[in-house]
Amino acid sequence: MTRLLLRCVFICCLALLAGCPKSASKGTALDEVQYAYSAAIRWGDFEGAWSLVDPKVRQERPLTDIDFSRYKQVQISGYRDQGGTVAPNGEVVRDIEIGVINRNTLAERSVRYRERWRYDEAAKTWWLTSGLPDLWGE
Repeated sequence: MTRLLLRCVFICCLALLAGCPKSASKGTALDEVQYAYSAAIRWGDFEGAWSLVDPKVRQERPLTDIDFSRYKQVQISGYRDQGGTVAPNGEVVRDIEIGVINRNTLAERSVRYRERWRYDEAAKTWWLTSGLPDLWGE
């Protein structure tokens, strides 16, 4: 009987937690968008990562199908956060080390990349202003 009562209480608690709204803080939103971006990069979903780039940047520096095909030539073997800072203008800067494997030669190398994030008050979201990482050192 006690087990049944505990199960009922547990299920009720889960139902209550599921109905709780998520925190809409800027810090939480930044963590969520950075996680989504890093996951997209790690899994080679550069089109998905591109959707998190600031729309102004996408308009000023659009990527072509050829650009996206270049990203298909690499496999990401690691994505490590090396630390970050908050700039006086509110922009968040994060240093990243990306492990990159050339699919043709199977040679692996490491690329350093600096992400810059800005909060858009109107859209209530964070945008990446630094664009996708340059994995070729150009």
